[in-house]
Amino acid sequence: MTVRTSPSSGRVKPTGRGRELAVWYAMRFTGLGLFVLVLSHYLILHVLYDPSQQNAGWIAEFRWSSTFWRGFDWLMLMLVLFHAFMGVRTVVADYTRGRVRRAVTVALYGLAAILFAMGTFVVLTLPAAHVVPAG
Repeated sequence: MTVRTSPSSGRVKPTGRGRELAVWYAMRFTGLGLFVLVLSHYLILHVLYDPSQQNAGWIAEFRWSSTFWRGFDWLMLMLVLFHAFMGVRTVVADYTRGRVRRAVTVALYGLAAILFAMGTFVVLTLPAAHVVPAG
């Protein structure tokens, strides 16, 4: 893999048009998306609404009864999963070689797929009083 160092930031960016470059850009976009989603999540749940008044019932009635908030939470969860697993994949690639790298990477992708499926299942099936369409 050929790498190029950006003169302004010193961060390593893969050259070419391959999968590594796509992952490199995806990590930046998911990081930016997470910044926006997590900051808005925090502001909504901890500034606009009083956390002492929030419990599981409040979440089910207010947040999870809306398709918009389910989609918001699902998107945030998926961005976290992608960003975290691709980051761990990079660490595995940096510190392992050969069969160990392949085994750990396959296990990592398997775990990511399981967590993706579980998260999606919970967001789609968690009971709420009633789901109100977004809009």
